[in-house]
Amino acid sequence: MIINSNKMHAVKVVGIVLFFTFHFSFLTISAQGTLDDYRRANSLRTTYSGKTKNSGVRVHLVPSTHRFWYSVWNGNKEVYKEVDADKRTVTLLPENPELPQPPRPSDGKPERHWMEVPDEKDGVQRTPDGKDSIYHKDNNLWFSGRVLTTNGTPDNYYSSWGSFSPDGRYYATVRIKPAPKHYVYYIESSPKGRTEPILHKQEYAKPGDSLNYRVPVIIEVATGRVVEPATTLFAHQYEVTMPRWDKNGQTITFEFNERGHKTYRVLEMDLQANVRILIEETDPRYVNYTRQRRIDLEDSRHILWTSERDNYNHIYLYDRGRESQESRLVRQITKGEWNVREIQHVDEKQGVIYFSACGMNKQEDPYLIHYYKIRIDGKQLTCLTPEEGHHSATFTDDFTYLIDTYSTVTNPPVSVLRSAKDGRILKTLETADITDLLASGWRAPEVFVAPGRDGITPMWGIILRPSNFDPTKKYPIIEYIYSGPGDQYVPKSWREWYWGMAELAELGFIVVQLDAMTTSWRSKDFEAVCYKNLKDAGFPDRKAWIKAATQKYSYIDADRVGIYGCSAGGQNALAAVLFHGDFYKAAYAACGCHDNRMDKIWWNEQWMSYPVDSSYVACSNVENAWRLERPLMLVVGEMDDNVDPASTMQVVNALEKAGKDFELVVIPGARHTMGEAFGDHKRQDFFVRHLLGVNPPQWKDLR
Repeated sequence: MIINSNKMHAVKVVGIVLFFTFHFSFLTISAQGTLDDYRRANSLRTTYSGKTKNSGVRVHLVPSTHRFWYSVWNGNKEVYKEVDADKRTVTLLPENPELPQPPRPSDGKPERHWMEVPDEKDGVQRTPDGKDSIYHKDNNLWFSGRVLTTNGTPDNYYSSWGSFSPDGRYYATVRIKPAPKHYVYYIESSPKGRTEPILHKQEYAKPGDSLNYRVPVIIEVATGRVVEPATTLFAHQYEVTMPRWDKNGQTITFEFNERGHKTYRVLEMDLQANVRILIEETDPRYVNYTRQRRIDLEDSRHILWTSERDNYNHIYLYDRGRESQESRLVRQITKGEWNVREIQHVDEKQGVIYFSACGMNKQEDPYLIHYYKIRIDGKQLTCLTPEEGHHSATFTDDFTYLIDTYSTVTNPPVSVLRSAKDGRILKTLETADITDLLASGWRAPEVFVAPGRDGITPMWGIILRPSNFDPTKKYPIIEYIYSGPGDQYVPKSWREWYWGMAELAELGFIVVQLDAMTTSWRSKDFEAVCYKNLKDAGFPDRKAWIKAATQKYSYIDADRVGIYGCSAGGQNALAAVLFHGDFYKAAYAACGCHDNRMDKIWWNEQWMSYPVDSSYVACSNVENAWRLERPLMLVVGEMDDNVDPASTMQVVNALEKAGKDFELVVIPGARHTMGEAFGDHKRQDFFVRHLLGVNPPQWKDLR
């Protein structure tokens, strides 16, 4: 039982009035987290799933036609319909028209783990006429049975992952100086079918580790002559991409990502080993290289390039120049305080770019995606999907039509056939029906907006309430957090079931999620708060947003705020109670990257930079574990191959040495996880106990 003593003492009452006030408070609080609440919460997936009719449209194009078929849930089963876009006809199909896919052939080799860096010695590249091939042997390249290069060594060898020039005279690849590999070891304590544990070894580079050094080369096939450039323009490497040939067969292009990510270049090299810059991105914080898109146009002269250089992600046109001419920026094609999300297609004959974007419509949620077209000259911007909502479109091969499904978290999906010329709706295909869903007790989340730390910038999030919500009760609030960076995370399209969040709400909580500063797709400055500062996690914005919600809704208890998350969200959740324990009163942290020195290199060096410095220490949950004063549950999968499980165990070690009380849940055999079914139940009990002040029901009573 938790009583808000400030409110109790603010009312000067005596005798019977005081008794009934106390009695009423007890009933309204203790009536949450009950056995019935648990049973109802854990049946939500079954209760809600499949209750939205005419939803879940999945489009399958018939190649080189204006026909397609789609599947849709009609409330009882999946049905299949074929559409002729030219005739505007929809035909119900008797069965699934998709042919069973044959099993993919296997070469017998185990699938490479995503953290493994290949040695690039296993490729075989055939000549354009298909008669001969290049392959790797003894650190050199061989061409149809004869050695092609002779100076390769174990410490500086030739990759076989290259390509021939269009005329077959030259071969472009890289020479590699391999770096020592970093490994993580896992003990699988309870392997199936045996009693003895198994030791696993996984390649896993971490911040500060040395990396392969790659130098593009061009090899003359007839003579074996190697053209190798000076590395001045790509010396301090995080990555150098595999070179690719230009149509002229005289130059190759490759991309250079500087270690620390403050400089990114598109480079050109000719047959004389001359290297020049075609495009250069610089930023004193970081260049978000995963967001960049490069499209070489068919005229062999122009390049489309996306960049955040003006604080928003936009499309630029470059003229690469030739011979003595320098490359130059021709124009910025898209402009404004909004972001290009993706380029779908470039129609060079018509001079048109098709793309998706968010934030252009100032009167709506800035994260909602719409589709557009614009001329390469930057004129005639046309919105193809103007209705408010989060749009997902599939275009026909020739971009004459698009099939568009749009929705929000409060408005169910609508699927339509549109003209890609002007976005005009040609036919409505499906309109979702949520009658049965509403009858099951489902409640839509509320989209809630409030200013962040600066008192001005709006933060967008959602609020979930239990199906039996009673505004006369007091509800603790729980935040589900994943602050990234790298994307935005609050759902924007329709869903029936909010996994994890809905169950917690049903137990008697208000559950929220929001995209605060350090997340993406608002502006570069909005995201770059994270730079060397991952512990920020947008907490000043989150606290302001939650306080605004508690001020608007008196039934939310501002003194009982919990938080949970997994992965980067696990790091965030623990950081919440370490650095903001005055606000967050309990945390559940699963598989967290609690010290950025312990996590994968590509994620952490992107935001925390290189070299590893004191900012890594300042952001470390391990180094700051001594600050803990709030209830904490740590969760880890013993076989987590995404975040080194030792990161969690180092927090455990620091907490034990600091004499702190906490709970630890280890899931044997689990990889990167929120906790699986066992952890889900532990999370529910943890918050019921620490925020509701109620003893959870016995597990045996829930079976």
